[in-house]
Amino acid sequence: MQTTKVKAFGAASSEADLDQMNILRRSVLPKDVELEILYCGVCHSDLHTARNDWGGTIYPTVPGHEIVGKVTQVGEEVSSIKVGDLVGVGCLVDSCRTCESCKKDLEQYCLNGFTGTYNGHEKYLDAQTFGGYSEKIVVDEHFVLKVPENLDAAAVAPLLCAGITTYSPLRHWKVKEGSKVAVVGLGGLGHMAIKLAKGMGAEVTLFSRSKGKTADAKKLGADEVIISTDAQQMKSIKGKFDLIIDTVPYVHDLNPYVATLNINGTLVLVGYLGELDPMLHSVPLIMGRKSVAGSVIGGIAETQEMLDFCGKHNIVSEIEMITMQDINTAYERMLKSDVKYRFVIDMASLK
Repeated sequence: MQTTKVKAFGAASSEADLDQMNILRRSVLPKDVELEILYCGVCHSDLHTARNDWGGTIYPTVPGHEIVGKVTQVGEEVSSIKVGDLVGVGCLVDSCRTCESCKKDLEQYCLNGFTGTYNGHEKYLDAQTFGGYSEKIVVDEHFVLKVPENLDAAAVAPLLCAGITTYSPLRHWKVKEGSKVAVVGLGGLGHMAIKLAKGMGAEVTLFSRSKGKTADAKKLGADEVIISTDAQQMKSIKGKFDLIIDTVPYVHDLNPYVATLNINGTLVLVGYLGELDPMLHSVPLIMGRKSVAGSVIGGIAETQEMLDFCGKHNIVSEIEMITMQDINTAYERMLKSDVKYRFVIDMASLK
């Protein structure tokens, strides 16, 4: 297998700052698409992987799974994409494609394990996958997405993780005109959940711990903001919501939110991984057929549907552009929630 040396930014260890390095990309195979990366969003998963917060990081690691770029080369069997197209690559670059999940376009739940855009297994080179903090990437055509030309390409990048992570549960729980949706947390995921739910015609409420988010939330499309620490406000919306999208990435009490679900309502976790503390009270679940569920990203067909939906409704992320050399500072700021609402790297800076 022939390879090309590519300039990238990555971490050599969990303690090391990200720095410039060279990585190898495979040469273009018959079904492959090569793209020059123009923009790459910065996700909390990037930071967790770089610092081995979840364990299992293979070093050196090159993060980045919110990739937008221009196609520079295609394999001879590629039919849907041509050189010059504006395309995206999200969190997945491969899956088995034969299991029951993959056959249903649910590659994110591949029963044999999907291949992540970074820190996955690159079967052709028998090495780990490297992400979008790099000059270019080679990906199988099936996992390459078409970006609507009417959207700001840089602001599209976070749609490929933050966008699909919130779009998928909105679609799965059939949000439509008049649905009552609440969002917990106003960050990279939360701001996209508000925009997308509003685009679907829902009545949207933000749960926030601070009054300081009210103006921003309403500008993004929220109809109402409820301060979750205010007992009176929480009582006033008891039994209201069809769906709550909880984007908070750390352990927190879900019970007050469950009380605001209506009969058959669902609270879906998209931000937090781990044990629930305090535990869920089962009485409201049983007495109202309420659910607490989880969801992760989306399949390729659904991600394309989300991009097309965003193109039609002119929805993109709110971003702050940075250079590749600013990434370590951006990570520190991200830990303090000091970004509205997603960093995007201008990859021209890597050159």
